[in-house]
Amino acid sequence: MKKRRSVRLILGALLALLAGTILFVYIDYRTDLTAERTRAAAGSELAETPCGTIEYAVRGKGTPLLVVHGAGGGFDQGLAIGGELAARGFQVIAVSRFGYLRTPLPADASPAAQSDLLACLLDSLKIPKAAIMAASAGAHSAVQFCLRHAPRCPALVLLVPAIFDARVPPAVQPSAVWRPLIDWMLSSDFAVWSMLKLAPDSALERLLGTPATDFGRAPPEERELALGIVRTILPVSERRDGLRNDLAVLTGSPRYELERLGAPTLVVAAENDRFGIYESARALAQRVPGARFLGVASGGHLLVGHRRELMSEIAAFLEERAK
Repeated sequence: MKKRRSVRLILGALLALLAGTILFVYIDYRTDLTAERTRAAAGSELAETPCGTIEYAVRGKGTPLLVVHGAGGGFDQGLAIGGELAARGFQVIAVSRFGYLRTPLPADASPAAQSDLLACLLDSLKIPKAAIMAASAGAHSAVQFCLRHAPRCPALVLLVPAIFDARVPPAVQPSAVWRPLIDWMLSSDFAVWSMLKLAPDSALERLLGTPATDFGRAPPEERELALGIVRTILPVSERRDGLRNDLAVLTGSPRYELERLGAPTLVVAAENDRFGIYESARALAQRVPGARFLGVASGGHLLVGHRRELMSEIAAFLEERAK
């Protein structure tokens, strides 16, 4: 009898501990998610244009620079990527692409339509032209902007562009990386939060194609920047439509007439990018007349550890060519 009572007490204590742990995790999750929702809802504006609605945020004054985020981002990721240039004499205009945060997903959510919406945003802001800097999946609409609206694109910067040319097979096939990755990210806010919270190294590797060892070796300010970009994935539920649209574009391997790009172009990539983008990025630069390719050995998809030098290079490139 005493033995059974002891077992019941132990089981009760274990259940109470489990319940307390679940409650603690749930409260932690809800607190973090509420903070991320609040952050993502602040600091941006909506522009109603003839091409549709687009969310954007402006930082700094000077030469206009459109900043276009990658998969899983939004205007907040754009500010995390290019916000530093606002202190270097640029008017940074960070946008949310189709299906991200408060920019709706229209029937035609192609990169071409997105580029037209960027041009309409410039019209609404009364800006005749703007250089454009895009990261990863955002490169598609940036290239289209400079092709379709060439007079308005004085310079183009592509950071780890996720544009794969069928004639130059990438190190890793897009469908092998992006489909399972985006399918998993679409599962739930809690799944993504859990990975960010419990397995940050794995999150860097899987979500942002960046070796955890590179992150560990980077200066503290670069690690904080990388974590800031990682955090912009949440809430993923408000970026779901955009992620699905990006998946369709990325796995469709669209071909662009890069030889027609007239804007001065800078392409940046890291050799150890976990998404296998380095060789395709170099091939892209070779197809663009006069383009410059800037490759670094480490840093992964986030280019972590090279932030200071790359921002200096990009600022100098834009200062010379984006007037």
